Amino acid sequence: MSKGNEKTKPLAQNRKAGHDYSIDGTIEAGLVLRGTEIKSIRRGSANLKDSYARVYQNEMYVYNMHIAPYEEGNRFNHEPLRTRKLLLHRKEIDKLRGHMQEPGNAIIPLKLYIKNGVCKMLLGIATGKKKYDKREDLKKKQMKREIDRALKEQYR
Repeated sequence: MSKGNEKTKPLAQNRKAGHDYSIDGTIEAGLVLRGTEIKSIRRGSANLKDSYARVYQNEMYVYNMHIAPYEEGNRFNHEPLRTRKLLLHRKEIDKLRGHMQEPGNAIIPLKLYIKNGVCKMLLGIATGKKKYDKREDLKKKQMKREIDRALKEQYR
């Protein structure tokens, strides 16, 4: 068991978010889970790909987050693609709502982890990238890899 205040490694991560969006800021939110969902998350059976968050009736929800059914669960097992409520303060929700008003912006789940025994989600305040921006980022990554590789070979 880990101590109370340290973060553990992410149980689920949205790797494609950095490619499709430029992340302007992050915010941490709690998650309302039912039944066997936390057991599946602890096993690493959660998927954040194609998931997004939205404000609905002054509350924040995450959509399209897949949590696989718990194998040892019974007939009360959870639904995999259920809409889940996020726990945020009113000021945080209002700030995110204001961000969503601008075109091309989104709230994207980046990581899912356990902190102090509670499941938390890291939300990214994101702006969508254009196709040419994505290509430019790939070129920059490739150049950085080549430079690092050349430096590594130079100091052998």
